[in-house]
Amino acid sequence: MSTNDSATAQTGSAASAVLVLGRILLSVMFILAGFSKLTAIGGTAGYFTSLGLPMPTVTTIVVGLIELLGGLAVLVGFQTRIAAVLLALLCVGSALVAHTDFADQGQMINFQKNLAIAGGFLVLAVFGPGALSIDAKRG
Repeated sequence: MSTNDSATAQTGSAASAVLVLGRILLSVMFILAGFSKLTAIGGTAGYFTSLGLPMPTVTTIVVGLIELLGGLAVLVGFQTRIAAVLLALLCVGSALVAHTDFADQGQMINFQKNLAIAGGFLVLAVFGPGALSIDAKRG
């Protein structure tokens, strides 16, 4: 192996490790939020009712499943691109539905945070989960 091949292998290994770390950081809050919604459906449905969302119980279950299953998919790198797009759309939707009171600094921060997380998911959707993923092993 030449010096150049060794450097490429080390860079590839480092990139794979960073991609795993990025997937962990992106997925953890969605796994926890989805689990929380699915184990406290009534409370979340009440909040969704206050936001004027239709069918709040069904919406709670759908959102909880997208967060939990999408988060797990991103974590392990399974169907990563699809999960990342779904979670990006959820982040944008959440920003537009729940965080548009820009007179409230906290709401503005949450709006921007959701858009930033959506951006991270879109990058993941385009570039994929990396070598240390179920998708890479399958494909």
